[in-house]
Amino acid sequence: MPQYFYTAKSKEKERRVSDVMKAKNRKELAKKLRQKNLFLIEAKKKRDKKSFSIPFFNKVSLADKIFLSKNLAMMLSGGVSLSRTLKTLSVQSKNEKLKSVLLDIREEVSKGKSLSESMEDHSDIFSKVFRSMIQIAEETGTIEETLKTLTEQLEKEHQIKSEVKGALIYPTVIVCTMVVIGIVMLTVVVPVLSDTFDALQADLPFTTRFVIAFGNLLAENWYLLPFLLLLIFIIGKMVFKTRKGKRSLDRLILKTPLISKLVKKRNSAYTARTLNSLLSSGVSIIKALEIIEENLSNTYFKEALSDSSEKIKRGSNISESLKPYSNLFSVVLIQMIEVGEETGRTAEALSTTAEFLEEEVFNTTKNMASLLEPILMVVIGVSIGFFALSMLQPMYSILEAL
Repeated sequence: MPQYFYTAKSKEKERRVSDVMKAKNRKELAKKLRQKNLFLIEAKKKRDKKSFSIPFFNKVSLADKIFLSKNLAMMLSGGVSLSRTLKTLSVQSKNEKLKSVLLDIREEVSKGKSLSESMEDHSDIFSKVFRSMIQIAEETGTIEETLKTLTEQLEKEHQIKSEVKGALIYPTVIVCTMVVIGIVMLTVVVPVLSDTFDALQADLPFTTRFVIAFGNLLAENWYLLPFLLLLIFIIGKMVFKTRKGKRSLDRLILKTPLISKLVKKRNSAYTARTLNSLLSSGVSIIKALEIIEENLSNTYFKEALSDSSEKIKRGSNISESLKPYSNLFSVVLIQMIEVGEETGRTAEALSTTAEFLEEEVFNTTKNMASLLEPILMVVIGVSIGFFALSMLQPMYSILEAL
C-alpha cells in the first residue's frame, strides 16, 4: 500500500498538520483524515525505495546534512521530543530523499529503535563517523553537544569542498572552451584546407597529414563522438573501480604536482578534525582510526591508518605509528599529536592542527587558479602552435614554389 505525504487542516483549531499515512489512493486518504476531523489540502505519494531514480538528482548534499544536524541539535536542546523533531524537519526539508529518510527514521524510532540504529539502514547518507558519534552520544547522554560538533565538522568539510570546486571552475571553463574550439576547427576548417591542398597537389608533411586525417575522421563521424566519450567514461569508471585500477589512480594523484599537495593536506586535515571529534565523543583510538580509514577514499591513506591501528594494538602511540607515513600525512599533524600525547592534551592538539591544516587547504585552493593559469597558457600555446604550423607550413611551400 503506498504512503502519502499530506497536509491537512483541522476545522476545530484552524491549524495545519503535515505527516505521512498509508492509503490505497487519495480518496481513501481523505476518508481516513476525516475520521480524525482533518480535511485534506495537499497529498503527494511517497516514492518507493526500490523505484528507479537517478542518483545525481536524488542525492542528499552536505548542505542538507548541515541543515539536519544543526536543527536537530537546536530542537533537542530546546526540549522537543526526537519523534516530533524528525517529523518537523521532514516537513521543513526541501530535499525529497532526506524528507523520506527522516520519516523512515521516525517510524523506526517510534518502534523502539535508537537514532543511531535507525540510521544504519541509510548508510549512503549517514557516514560511519556520523553514526558512531551519535551512538556514543546516546550512550553517554551528550546528544546535543555531539550534534553541534558534527555540525561544525560538516561545515568545515563543506567549506573546503566549496573552495576546491571554486578553484577548479576557471581551469575547467578554459579547457572545455579550447576543446570545443579545437573540434570546430578540425571538423569545419581543416576539411576546407584539405580540399585546397588536394587541388594544388601539394606535398604535405607528416604533421599536416595527421591533422587532416584526424579532422576528416571527426567531420565524417562527428555523431559518434558523444558515444565514444561516454564509452571511454564507462570503461574508465569500471577500470578504476577494480582494486588495481583504484590503486593506480590514487598513485597517479599522489604523484601529480599541485594536486598531490592539496590531497595530502586535505586528508591530513580531515584525519585531525575527525579524530578529534571521535576521541572527544568517547570513541576508542583503535575504533576511531578504523572509522576514519573507512571514510577516506585514497587507498594509500587507508593502508597507512590500517597499519597504524595494528601498531597501536601492539603498544605504540599514535605519533609513532604515523611517523613512517610522513610522506602522506603532514609533518605538522604528526608532531602536534606527539606533543599532545606528551602533555596529555591530544584532543586539543588535534583541534589546533585541524584548524591550521584547513587554513592551509584554503590558501592552496585560492592560489590554485593562479598556479594553473601559466600551465594552461603553455598547453594552449603549444596546441595552437602545432595546429598553425601544420596548416601554414604547406602554404608557405606552395607560395615559394610559385
